[in-house]
Amino acid sequence: MRRFFEAAARRAAALALVAGLAAAGLPAAAQDAATSWPTRPVTLIVPFVAGGPIDVIARVQAQRLGEILGQTVIVENVGGGGGALGAQRIARGTPDGYTFVMGNVGTHAYHPTLYAKPLYDPVTDFAPVGLTTESARLLVARKTLPIDDLKGFAAYVKANHAAMSFGSGGLGSATHVPCLLVNQAIGATVTHVPYRGAAPAMQDVIGGRIDYMCDSIQTALPQVKEKNVKALAVLAPTRSPILPDVPTATEAGLPGVEANAWNAIFLPKGTPDAIVRKLAAAVAQTLDDPLVRKRLDELGLSIVPPERRGPEVLAAYVKEEIARWAPPIQAAGLKVE
Repeated sequence: MRRFFEAAARRAAALALVAGLAAAGLPAAAQDAATSWPTRPVTLIVPFVAGGPIDVIARVQAQRLGEILGQTVIVENVGGGGGALGAQRIARGTPDGYTFVMGNVGTHAYHPTLYAKPLYDPVTDFAPVGLTTESARLLVARKTLPIDDLKGFAAYVKANHAAMSFGSGGLGSATHVPCLLVNQAIGATVTHVPYRGAAPAMQDVIGGRIDYMCDSIQTALPQVKEKNVKALAVLAPTRSPILPDVPTATEAGLPGVEANAWNAIFLPKGTPDAIVRKLAAAVAQTLDDPLVRKRLDELGLSIVPPERRGPEVLAAYVKEEIARWAPPIQAAGLKVE
């Protein structure tokens, strides 16, 4: 019997030793996986339909990012909810680094105030990677609207708001809230028509089915140049170098109406820090590439400087932006049930 218990004790000790060695090896294995990441293609979620402003930016950066990472970057469009459905996919995603999202001011600053029941927490449900670009919103109107400038537009909207409509890329999107600021400044309530992306909204402005929208300057630019729409004001502190003749809203008579938008990369929460850092470095390298910079400049985008690109900076910035946008959203009485 004594021999039995001694043998059992030896077996238990051996099993404990094996278990201890396995447990000790887990961090090293996880570290090895993070170091070798990525070993297969990665997916960049664009939370809007193809052809919109975020989609354009993502595709400009994706090819170079893939070259830097040594793997293909697949751009996948997941539209709906003003970008919230695509962002939600990442908030609930597997934290292995193989799927991430290009979020923006709509998905990560407007969302928690706008939604009665938010689909995710922008602060706690993501691993921030870094800011990438910023851009102004441009107020554009259908070309048949009988006005020539922002002053005339404001007067027309006041007189005809009950029969007018404006479009956006979805409730709470970065093309929705800026127009709310415009409407508030004018003092008018106008019917909002949400689309599944900014591109179809712009098509309806061009077709005269809606009256105006506040689009990203990079996607509105071709339509302005072709005179398919009227550019009335840049919703930014300064004029844009790509549309130098278009005044700011403040210059044109609506002081303080500013709605610069930003874009950033987010991974699911719990993603290993080594992967977060590696992706952040690759994204930063992409932004410093001369060809990428040239294309983004042509689109009227401002590339975020190096000191504002890190994960820690983005984490703090998201909190600041949520606090910044909560008052105007609440003042507009906007809430998605």
